Amino acid sequence: MTTEDYKFEGWMGLDPSSAEGKMVWQGYEPKVWEDNDIDIKVTHCGICGSDLHTLRSGWGPTKYPCVVGHEIVGIVVRAGSKAEGIKVGDRVGVGAQNDSCLGRKGDCEECASGQENLCSKFMIGTYNGIYMNGSKSYGGYARYHRCPSHFAFKIPDEIDSADAAPMMCGGVTTYSPLKRNGCGPGKTVGIVGVGGLGHFGILWARALGADKVVGISRKASKKDEALEVGANEYIATDDDEDWMKKNAGTLDLIVCTVSSPKMPLNDYLQLLRSNGRFIQVGAPEGPLPALNVFPLIMKNIFFGGSAIGSPAEIREMLQLAADKKVKPWVMKVPMEDANKAIVDMDAGKARFRYTLCN
Repeated sequence: MTTEDYKFEGWMGLDPSSAEGKMVWQGYEPKVWEDNDIDIKVTHCGICGSDLHTLRSGWGPTKYPCVVGHEIVGIVVRAGSKAEGIKVGDRVGVGAQNDSCLGRKGDCEECASGQENLCSKFMIGTYNGIYMNGSKSYGGYARYHRCPSHFAFKIPDEIDSADAAPMMCGGVTTYSPLKRNGCGPGKTVGIVGVGGLGHFGILWARALGADKVVGISRKASKKDEALEVGANEYIATDDDEDWMKKNAGTLDLIVCTVSSPKMPLNDYLQLLRSNGRFIQVGAPEGPLPALNVFPLIMKNIFFGGSAIGSPAEIREMLQLAADKKVKPWVMKVPMEDANKAIVDMDAGKARFRYTLCN
């Protein structure tokens, strides 16, 4: 297949109103082809909260026009002469990162150590980014996607494409901090927010062998869902009386997937044992609540953050999902209904992720 056999077109955000379900389907020029690139016929693309933030310029001015979508799964239809272990016909996934300085103009310290997601010189997002060759990156709400092969990953046969798509960002965003911060046998783990990211956190914590997983959210109404996903216990911070005092000092690790300026951050810290860890992955458009440092000081607590994951972590996550039969909660939506789906996503109607299907 040659590029004459297909064209690049997708749901284009033209201004901040596109987040209100006003994206427009139109064509665009993809990345200028290089020998390490591949073209993917998109079969599935997850909807991520990052898509909404970007469409409405919530994290800063977006480079309109913009095609969002960085939870891409599809079939390779073209592979460059230097494509890394990927050939035409392979089923692959692409996450939130499309390129880094790896192998170009000298590796940065992060890329040289296998942490390309932390590239300090040239971290390129799968959409709304500019490559070294000056091309613009366009995402997966589309028919086709072009990207460097280093940031595409073969999907194990055991994983359904609609399930694999949200793993590429939402999945690894929670897998990576859990794995890097010691989630496993002997640990009690709390996941704040039982939603698109949080339900993945519960799934991974169980798959990694944590002794106990505690779902934490505002309302008791999500308790049954959290337990069904795999949590052993549940805390409703709005509805459970004295929840902080009753659960103080019971958790080894908390991964927080929410980012509200009203969240009870200092109470969350009280849930940790001495030497516990609190990792923030929810990315706000504004500031987090003011932090009281005394819980950190008096209990030797580590407070940190995490963003997506490295290529090595994505491959590791996919294999874990295959081995442990990890099954996310996914609602399939036709690609032509993307405008309605992003509005429903913003309204909290997803249980717990939407995957667009071509």
